[in-house]
Amino acid sequence: MSKRKLTTFGERIRKLREGQGLPQRKVAAQLDIDTSLLAKYERNERHPSKELITKIAEFFKIDSSELMDEVLSDKIAYQILEEQADTKILRVAETKVEFLKQSNGRFLKQTKSTK
Repeated sequence: MSKRKLTTFGERIRKLREGQGLPQRKVAAQLDIDTSLLAKYERNERHPSKELITKIAEFFKIDSSELMDEVLSDKIAYQILEEQADTKILRVAETKVEFLKQSNGRFLKQTKSTK
């Protein structure tokens, strides 16, 4: 991620929208979603799909990977808060991610096939 103030996904898209002087209804119409859904994204009450993240990035002319990073980090942060877990769990998760990458995605493939 770039060196900028830490925000949530919702705060970021709200600031982008307001920075361009756009009402929610216009942005929602361009994204082909309901205004109330956009409002929920801006309040961090919902998380968008990858497809919608791409649309939002294209609309605001920003890098979709930055938005994806924000959405995923928000999900992780909210999960840690909900579980009242210690942040040391992030180090454990990082180690597990590296292990799973090294296992050639064997576990990822198993997870997808059970869904």
